[in-house]
Amino acid sequence: SIQNQKEFLTDYANKNNWNIYDYYIDDGYTGTNFNRPGFKRMINDIENKLINIVITKDLSRLGRNYLDTGRYTEEYFPLHNIRYIEVNDNFDSNNSDNEFAPFKNIINEWYAKDISRKVKSTFKIKKEKGILFKSSYPLYGYKYDDTGNRIIDEQVVDNVRLVFDMH
Repeated sequence: SIQNQKEFLTDYANKNNWNIYDYYIDDGYTGTNFNRPGFKRMINDIENKLINIVITKDLSRLGRNYLDTGRYTEEYFPLHNIRYIEVNDNFDSNNSDNEFAPFKNIINEWYAKDISRKVKSTFKIKKEKGILFKSSYPLYGYKYDDTGNRIIDEQVVDNVRLVFDMH
């Protein structure tokens, strides 16, 4: 979870006596591209020289597009004097023994594609069988009752009606 990652990285920074400038969180955004608000904010902070270290739990948390992730770790970060640390696999841009990172990036991208394919397949099977798919969070305007049935959320129903009346 995001909270667990924050705690993990906070502990790591504290053990190294580093100050944490900010957390750049993109919960709900795919890591297969870098068009994410938290990532863009981090790049802006790098450009403004507000940070000098980027730390992630693992490489897949930075990104899951192997070319772009490699571009950031191999070109962009060094160009901007950013030390990049990926804790789980002991990747540190200050060390010269990071040859395995490009392979990890490829594996992370393959994994994202594989998961996407599996999810789509599951949705297709459920659709063909007429099974209702329930997400963890219902569509805006609805909520789940105690038995898991979708019902109208009376607290926001007026907002939903307003949107439909506007069209």
